[in-house]
Amino acid sequence: MSDVMIQALWGAFLDTLTMVSVSALIAWCAGIPLAVLLVTTARGGIFAAPWIHRPLAWVINGFRATPFIILLVALIPLTRLIVGTSIGVWAAIVPISISATPFFARVVEVSLREVDPGVLEAAQAMGLKPFAIISRVMFPEALPGIIGGFTITLVAMIGASAMAGAIGAGGLGDLAIRYGYQRYDTTVMIAVIAILIVVVCIIQFIGDRSVAYLRSR
Repeated sequence: MSDVMIQALWGAFLDTLTMVSVSALIAWCAGIPLAVLLVTTARGGIFAAPWIHRPLAWVINGFRATPFIILLVALIPLTRLIVGTSIGVWAAIVPISISATPFFARVVEVSLREVDPGVLEAAQAMGLKPFAIISRVMFPEALPGIIGGFTITLVAMIGASAMAGAIGAGGLGDLAIRYGYQRYDTTVMIAVIAILIVVVCIIQFIGDRSVAYLRSR
């Protein structure tokens, strides 16, 4: 492989890293509040409010039901409005974030629902306020599941970032399509696949170790 192509691979790797990192940060910051809102406004929740829970659940289900490649195209006007362009790394961050946030919110919701009701009842009996129960009891108890779900979300984002390369988002997916597929360069295709496998394995390893540490505390 030529030096030029190695530099192109490195640049594409950094682009993918940027797309996934920024999208992951947005998904984390938006997904957790959404999940807390889903759990606490559900029937029997701390702030039970079905008129909030149902519409929110429908919106989240709507985004989750839409295939990413369709969402990618459908969000082009919104992407242009937010970042001023529909191609490139920053343009890809918008649909990746919007796609990953509802998925992560549902994962966090499941983790929060699995908190032992007896622990919550004990916290209420101790006189803790609702917000204290959420921040000091529910969230710490659900944290291993949340981290495990975030690891899955990160891996899904890497797949989405590669898919975004199909419409000129840049990154490893774009490089694989332009050189590996359109120019029949098998070496580039194999290199991209190898890099993606290594990145996913590293993320999964870190996620698994983090979950194991949190469960052992």
